[in-house]
Amino acid sequence: MLNAAFHDRGAYLPAADALVVADLHVGRAEASDVSYPLGEASDLSGRLRSLLDRFEPSEVVVAGDALHRFDRVSVAAERSLAGLVDACRDAGARPVFVRGNHDGALGGTAVGDATASNGWDAPVHDAYELDASVRGAPVVVRHGHEAPPEDESAGLYVVGHDHPTIEIEGKRHPCWLYAERGFRDADVLMLPAFTRLAAGVAVNGMTAREFQSPFVTDAGALCPVVAREDGEAMTFPPLREFRRLL
Repeated sequence: MLNAAFHDRGAYLPAADALVVADLHVGRAEASDVSYPLGEASDLSGRLRSLLDRFEPSEVVVAGDALHRFDRVSVAAERSLAGLVDACRDAGARPVFVRGNHDGALGGTAVGDATASNGWDAPVHDAYELDASVRGAPVVVRHGHEAPPEDESAGLYVVGHDHPTIEIEGKRHPCWLYAERGFRDADVLMLPAFTRLAAGVAVNGMTAREFQSPFVTDAGALCPVVAREDGEAMTFPPLREFRRLL
């Protein structure tokens, strides 16, 4: 099984000393006129700071869809993103953004340590290699909405995009999904949406075709990981076996 720690919709990879979260969808509340009791900005910031305190990573990577609106960044959304970047830097962690399909207004793509031309002054990449490897190939963070180039080398892909949840005894739980050698001989780790405004998609009976991400080639091989109420994570058998237990 992958060497990672799972908590509150984030994944910490100790080999890279990196925390990865996906699908923040900053601005979703204002775009859809949804009332959220905790407040979108304070909820995202508070939970990110808790993860930073828990894992003390040197780097935080947002695996796509930092934004919700496709066309523009509102003043409130820009302020929220800047607050998340500040939270990372306050904790001594370098913030990095990977572009998702919602992130057309996120800013220019950065190369190396250059920063993007955006109001929160953090690098934006189409794909980002962590300082770690699996079976001698890099750990690559992508959003997961489109397939990578055929010649890209990776031992593990960390992606988001599908907002996975799993239904157990009538209750939906955000879940991580892991498949060994699940895509072009690379392992795949799919993260749940970090925003709690997204209902998520129950993956219990889904086939690979029903996933929006091309990184899922065999849904039955995906192992769900669910956080318990005490914060610890439980890893279940692959979906093709787990379905018989539900």
